[in-house]
Amino acid sequence: MSTPNTVKNILSIAGSDPSGGAGIQADLKSIAAAGGYGMAAISALTAQNTRGVSAVHVPPAGFLLAQLRAISEDISIDAIKIGMLANARVIDELGGWLAGIRADGSAAPAVVLDPVMVATSGDSLLDADAEAALRRLLAHVDVLTPNIPELAVLARGPVATDWEQAVAQARGLAAEYRLLVLAKGGHQEGDTCRDAIIGPDGVLCEVASARLATANTHGTGCSLSSALATFYARGSDWGSALRHAKAWLFDAISRADELAVGSGHGPVNHLAGLWDGVPPAQAQDPLARWWEEISGIRAGIDELAFIRRLKDGTLETADFEDYLGQDALYLRAYARVMSRASELAPTTGEQRFWATSAAGCLEEELALHRGRLAEEVPEPSDATTAYLNHLLSGANDYPVLAAALLPCFWIYQDVGSRLAASGHPAHPYADWLAAYSSAQFDEATARAIELVRSVHARADGATRERMWRAFEASSVHELAFFAQTSADAPGAAHGAGPAAPAVALPVG
Repeated sequence: MSTPNTVKNILSIAGSDPSGGAGIQADLKSIAAAGGYGMAAISALTAQNTRGVSAVHVPPAGFLLAQLRAISEDISIDAIKIGMLANARVIDELGGWLAGIRADGSAAPAVVLDPVMVATSGDSLLDADAEAALRRLLAHVDVLTPNIPELAVLARGPVATDWEQAVAQARGLAAEYRLLVLAKGGHQEGDTCRDAIIGPDGVLCEVASARLATANTHGTGCSLSSALATFYARGSDWGSALRHAKAWLFDAISRADELAVGSGHGPVNHLAGLWDGVPPAQAQDPLARWWEEISGIRAGIDELAFIRRLKDGTLETADFEDYLGQDALYLRAYARVMSRASELAPTTGEQRFWATSAAGCLEEELALHRGRLAEEVPEPSDATTAYLNHLLSGANDYPVLAAALLPCFWIYQDVGSRLAASGHPAHPYADWLAAYSSAQFDEATARAIELVRSVHARADGATRERMWRAFEASSVHELAFFAQTSADAPGAAHGAGPAAPAVALPVG
């Protein structure tokens, strides 16, 4: 991964769109919006506008190679985004060049491939030889970002009709080619648009957002993949890069109708934030920064023996029941704290969200816990008590309380989506894992994030600092809460794994 806080050089290898909405033109705008320096090697020329493509010219493969060599012999490349590749000769020349510059693994740029394989009409854009060459190219790719129809072609299956089918196809591709796949929900129905980075073992990061009503979405695939490569090069991991890229693209789509470009499907508003004088998306989204700041805490959770054994199904029943007992206690009090947030919330929408979430804790989650617990609910542990006392300490300060409540949504959704991805019907805890990887919980988490973001936007500087401290403290408490079973006790008898990390609780 590249060093953060320096300008990164991002190379786009793609076709040209003279209308500016997609291809190289969209890539360069996206790279700039994400804070990178954009470079371009053109693989094809098109005659197109917002109504469609009327002609395509593919320069000789040798000319693409000459462009690539001219750049790489003079300029360091921190990440590469690949788009339209028209034929097998072009693809194989590119593969040979990538193999050469990636031979030194220490200096290898990250490679994101956004395959252009299926036209809007559903027709294939690549012949059999080109598709075979594209599959060979995957040996040099880190992240593949197909849309739903392209995912189906690469997975050799039907077009996914629901999110679970798309995730399964992406996971199969990731396992077959040993890379990461970005599954994208833009082509599916529903009020929520889900995107997830998926590896051979399942979901690494999933991000959900509201689906925006606009016809001006031309070039979203090009734009998302370019932003993803740029944010990764700037120092993020792939999950954080997705969160940053998705937040930026959501804003670009939400402001697409401010432009007046053509009479068909117009482009997204790539540079709206820059025209407003707002820094790149990674800097402008406070919650993206918060999530990045707790990356060490999240890594600590992933390293726990409790989490690793829960994932593979080897966690002892006694350890799971110990955890569930404390979780049942926590959720009862958590529901009361959310009811308090509903009382303090200034808008009807916020009041309804917190009240509904409180009811969900009591009606669904506790029922699941009571059905699994072999004994009565125990006394609260020190970790449970400390977490609840932290939440109660903000019970009269709505912005702080909202921020403190968020990690229980966000961290559980993040961990739960990855745990559930490794499960199967015979997994001993499959029902519990499914509760934290459901579409309903994803939507609730997305709503909680947007709600806290809106509260932050209304707050003054001192309040924003208190919100961050409350969020950070809750995140540390989440780590301590997961770490309290005997699976992570020093000298745990069953299985290998690190002891629970030591944590220092900030003031709530």
